[in-house]
Amino acid sequence: MAEFLTVDIWRGGAEGQLQRFTVPRSDNQTVLDVVTHVQKVLEPSLAYRFACRVGMCGSCAMMVNGKARWTCRTHVKKVAADGRLILEPLANLPRIRDLVADLAPFFDKWRAAGGQFRPQAGLGDDFAIVPPSGAARRQADEAIECIGCAVCYASCDVVAGQPDYLGPAALNRAWTLMNDGRDGAQEERLKAVSGAGGCQNCHTQQGCRDACPKGLNPTRSIAGLKRMSLKALIEGRL
Repeated sequence: MAEFLTVDIWRGGAEGQLQRFTVPRSDNQTVLDVVTHVQKVLEPSLAYRFACRVGMCGSCAMMVNGKARWTCRTHVKKVAADGRLILEPLANLPRIRDLVADLAPFFDKWRAAGGQFRPQAGLGDDFAIVPPSGAARRQADEAIECIGCAVCYASCDVVAGQPDYLGPAALNRAWTLMNDGRDGAQEERLKAVSGAGGCQNCHTQQGCRDACPKGLNPTRSIAGLKRMSLKALIEGRL
Protein backbone atom coordinates (compact mmCIF):
# COMPACT_ATOMS: atom_id res chain seq x y z
CA MET A 1 0.00 0.00 0.00
CA ALA A 2 1.32 3.40 -0.93
CA GLU A 3 2.33 5.75 1.87
CA PHE A 4 1.29 9.40 1.99
CA LEU A 5 2.33 12.63 3.66
CA THR A 6 0.00 15.17 5.20
CA VAL A 7 1.33 18.57 4.14
CA ASP A 8 -0.01 21.85 5.51
CA ILE A 9 1.16 24.78 3.39
CA TRP A 10 0.73 28.49 4.09
CA ARG A 11 -1.49 30.15 1.48
CA GLY A 12 -1.80 33.90 1.13
CA GLY A 13 0.34 36.80 2.26
CA ALA A 14 0.44 38.42 5.69
CA GLU A 15 -3.17 37.34 6.05
CA GLY A 16 -3.74 33.74 5.11
CA GLN A 17 -4.09 30.22 6.42
CA LEU A 18 -2.68 26.74 6.11
CA GLN A 19 -4.08 24.53 3.37
CA ARG A 20 -3.79 20.76 3.64
CA PHE A 21 -2.56 18.48 0.86
CA THR A 22 -1.96 14.74 0.65
CA VAL A 23 1.26 13.84 -1.16
CA PRO A 24 2.63 10.39 -2.06
CA ARG A 25 5.72 9.47 -0.07
CA SER A 26 8.82 8.09 -1.80
CA ASP A 27 12.38 7.08 -1.03
CA ASN A 28 14.97 9.86 -0.79
CA GLN A 29 12.23 12.47 -1.15
CA THR A 30 13.18 16.04 -0.25
CA VAL A 31 10.86 18.72 1.08
CA LEU A 32 11.37 20.60 -2.19
CA ASP A 33 10.19 17.49 -4.05
CA VAL A 34 7.02 17.63 -1.97
CA VAL A 35 6.41 21.31 -2.76
CA THR A 36 7.08 20.67 -6.45
CA HIS A 37 4.55 17.84 -6.49
CA VAL A 38 1.91 20.06 -4.90
CA GLN A 39 2.50 22.82 -7.47
CA LYS A 40 2.62 20.52 -10.48
CA VAL A 41 -0.15 18.11 -9.60
CA LEU A 42 -2.46 19.53 -6.95
CA GLU A 43 -2.31 23.35 -6.88
CA PRO A 44 -0.72 25.12 -9.89
CA SER A 45 -1.15 28.55 -8.25
CA LEU A 46 1.20 27.73 -5.36
CA ALA A 47 4.04 30.28 -5.18
CA TYR A 48 7.52 29.29 -3.98
CA ARG A 49 11.17 29.87 -4.89
CA PHE A 50 13.91 27.52 -6.01
CA ALA A 51 16.78 27.58 -8.49
CA CYS A 52 19.74 25.20 -8.26
CA ARG A 53 18.17 22.31 -6.29
CA VAL A 54 21.65 21.26 -5.06
CA GLY A 55 22.32 23.48 -2.04
CA MET A 56 24.23 26.23 -3.84
CA CYS A 57 21.80 29.18 -4.04
CA GLY A 58 19.67 28.99 -0.89
CA SER A 59 16.58 30.34 -2.66
CA CYS A 60 14.38 27.38 -1.63
CA ALA A 61 14.68 28.19 2.09
CA MET A 62 11.45 28.17 4.09
CA MET A 63 10.12 27.12 7.49
CA VAL A 64 9.77 23.34 7.77
CA ASN A 65 7.90 22.23 10.88
CA GLY A 66 8.87 25.51 12.52
CA LYS A 67 12.56 25.48 11.59
CA ALA A 68 14.24 27.40 8.76
CA ARG A 69 15.84 25.01 6.27
CA TRP A 70 16.97 24.63 2.67
CA THR A 71 14.22 22.42 1.32
CA CYS A 72 16.36 20.97 -1.48
CA ARG A 73 18.75 19.45 1.08
CA THR A 74 16.17 18.45 3.67
CA HIS A 75 14.98 14.85 3.34
CA VAL A 76 11.44 14.15 4.39
CA LYS A 77 12.41 11.09 6.42
CA LYS A 78 14.53 13.32 8.71
CA VAL A 79 11.83 15.88 9.50
CA ALA A 80 8.51 14.08 9.09
CA ALA A 81 8.78 10.83 11.00
CA ASP A 82 5.08 11.12 11.82
CA GLY A 83 4.19 11.69 8.17
CA ARG A 84 3.33 15.38 8.56
CA LEU A 85 4.91 18.58 7.23
CA ILE A 86 4.01 22.18 7.99
CA LEU A 87 5.53 24.59 5.45
CA GLU A 88 5.59 28.37 5.78
CA PRO A 89 7.68 31.25 4.38
CA LEU A 90 10.83 32.28 6.24
CA ALA A 91 10.18 33.87 9.63
CA ASN A 92 11.12 37.45 10.58
CA LEU A 93 10.34 38.66 7.05
CA PRO A 94 7.16 40.00 5.40
CA ARG A 95 5.08 37.39 3.58
CA ILE A 96 4.46 38.14 -0.08
CA ARG A 97 2.44 35.12 -1.11
CA ASP A 98 2.29 31.49 -0.07
CA LEU A 99 5.86 30.27 0.60
CA VAL A 100 7.54 33.42 -0.73
CA ALA A 101 9.01 35.84 1.83
CA ASP A 102 10.09 39.40 1.02
CA LEU A 103 13.90 39.44 1.35
CA ALA A 104 14.21 43.21 0.85
CA PRO A 105 14.58 43.96 4.61
CA PHE A 106 17.25 41.29 4.86
CA PHE A 107 19.37 42.80 2.06
CA ASP A 108 18.66 46.36 3.24
CA LYS A 109 20.37 45.44 6.51
CA TRP A 110 23.24 43.84 4.59
CA ARG A 111 23.71 47.24 2.93
CA ALA A 112 23.31 49.13 6.21
CA ALA A 113 26.08 47.02 7.76
CA GLY A 114 28.49 48.12 5.03
CA GLY A 115 28.35 44.80 3.24
CA GLN A 116 29.74 46.19 -0.03
CA PHE A 117 33.45 45.91 -0.76
CA ARG A 118 35.04 49.33 -1.34
CA PRO A 119 38.53 49.05 -2.79
CA GLN A 120 41.43 51.23 -1.73
CA ALA A 121 43.26 50.74 -4.99
CA GLY A 122 42.54 52.71 -8.15
CA LEU A 123 42.15 51.47 -11.70
CA GLY A 124 45.84 51.96 -12.48
CA ASP A 125 47.18 50.17 -9.42
CA ASP A 126 48.55 46.64 -9.33
CA PHE A 127 46.44 43.81 -8.01
CA ALA A 128 46.57 43.53 -4.23
CA ILE A 129 48.20 40.41 -2.82
CA VAL A 130 46.33 38.71 0.03
CA PRO A 131 48.47 35.90 1.49
CA PRO A 132 46.30 32.88 2.39
CA SER A 133 48.41 32.41 5.52
CA GLY A 134 47.67 35.90 6.88
CA ALA A 135 45.98 36.00 10.31
CA ALA A 136 43.08 38.20 9.16
CA ARG A 137 42.49 36.04 6.08
CA ARG A 138 42.45 32.84 8.15
CA GLN A 139 39.93 34.08 10.69
CA ALA A 140 37.54 35.30 7.98
CA ASP A 141 37.94 32.35 5.59
CA GLU A 142 34.96 30.42 6.90
CA ALA A 143 32.67 33.43 7.20
CA ILE A 144 33.09 34.38 3.55
CA GLU A 145 31.29 31.18 2.51
CA CYS A 146 27.89 32.70 3.42
CA ILE A 147 25.53 32.76 0.41
CA GLY A 148 22.87 35.04 1.92
CA CYS A 149 20.04 32.50 2.14
CA ALA A 150 18.53 34.22 5.24
CA VAL A 151 18.10 30.96 7.18
CA CYS A 152 20.10 32.42 10.08
CA TYR A 153 18.04 35.62 9.95
CA ALA A 154 14.80 33.64 10.14
CA SER A 155 16.21 31.67 13.09
CA CYS A 156 17.44 34.66 15.13
CA ASP A 157 15.44 35.42 18.28
CA VAL A 158 16.98 38.89 18.49
CA VAL A 159 15.67 39.78 15.04
CA ALA A 160 12.24 38.47 16.08
CA GLY A 161 12.14 40.75 19.10
CA GLN A 162 14.10 43.71 17.75
CA PRO A 163 13.29 44.39 14.08
CA ASP A 164 16.04 47.00 13.65
CA TYR A 165 18.78 44.52 14.57
CA LEU A 166 21.07 44.07 11.56
CA GLY A 167 21.06 40.31 11.93
CA PRO A 168 23.69 37.57 11.77
CA ALA A 169 24.20 37.44 8.00
CA ALA A 170 24.79 41.18 7.57
CA LEU A 171 27.16 41.31 10.53
CA ASN A 172 28.97 38.19 9.34
CA ARG A 173 29.52 39.89 5.98
CA ALA A 174 30.81 43.03 7.71
CA TRP A 175 33.29 40.86 9.64
CA THR A 176 34.75 39.41 6.45
CA LEU A 177 35.30 42.92 5.05
CA MET A 178 36.80 44.19 8.30
CA ASN A 179 39.45 41.51 7.82
CA ASP A 180 40.11 42.37 4.18
CA GLY A 181 43.16 44.62 3.90
CA ARG A 182 42.10 45.71 0.41
CA ASP A 183 38.92 47.36 1.67
CA GLY A 184 38.88 51.13 2.09
CA ALA A 185 35.74 51.68 4.19
CA GLN A 186 36.57 49.91 7.43
CA GLU A 187 36.17 52.86 9.81
CA GLU A 188 32.82 53.76 8.30
CA ARG A 189 31.69 50.14 8.45
CA LEU A 190 32.79 49.76 12.06
CA LYS A 191 30.64 52.74 13.03
CA ALA A 192 27.69 51.19 11.19
CA VAL A 193 27.92 47.84 12.99
CA SER A 194 28.64 49.42 16.39
CA GLY A 195 25.60 51.69 16.44
CA ALA A 196 21.92 51.08 17.10
CA GLY A 197 20.87 47.63 15.94
CA GLY A 198 24.48 46.55 15.60
CA CYS A 199 26.73 43.81 16.92
CA GLN A 200 26.29 44.68 20.61
CA ASN A 201 22.67 43.55 20.42
CA CYS A 202 23.64 39.94 19.76
CA HIS A 203 22.74 37.77 22.78
CA THR A 204 25.18 35.02 21.76
CA GLN A 205 22.46 32.37 21.77
CA GLN A 206 24.07 30.58 18.81
CA GLY A 207 20.76 30.16 17.00
CA CYS A 208 22.36 31.30 13.74
CA ARG A 209 25.19 28.80 14.09
CA ASP A 210 22.78 25.95 14.81
CA ALA A 211 20.59 26.82 11.82
CA CYS A 212 23.22 27.54 9.15
CA PRO A 213 23.00 24.89 6.40
CA LYS A 214 26.68 25.44 5.57
CA GLY A 215 27.84 24.96 9.14
CA LEU A 216 29.08 28.54 9.53
CA ASN A 217 29.20 30.40 12.84
CA PRO A 218 28.00 34.01 12.51
CA THR A 219 28.08 34.32 16.31
CA ARG A 220 31.87 34.02 16.16
CA SER A 221 32.02 36.76 13.52
CA ILE A 222 29.79 39.01 15.62
CA ALA A 223 32.03 38.41 18.64
CA GLY A 224 34.96 39.60 16.53
CA LEU A 225 33.07 42.79 15.66
CA LYS A 226 32.34 43.35 19.35
CA ARG A 227 36.06 43.17 20.13
CA MET A 228 36.85 45.58 17.29
CA SER A 229 34.15 47.97 18.50
CA LEU A 230 35.41 47.94 22.07
CA LYS A 231 38.98 48.59 20.93
CA ALA A 232 37.85 51.49 18.73
CA LEU A 233 35.82 52.93 21.61
CA ILE A 234 38.82 52.78 23.97
CA GLU A 235 40.98 54.45 21.34
CA GLY A 236 38.40 57.21 20.84
CA ARG A 237 37.52 56.25 17.25
CA LEU A 238 33.84 55.69 18.06
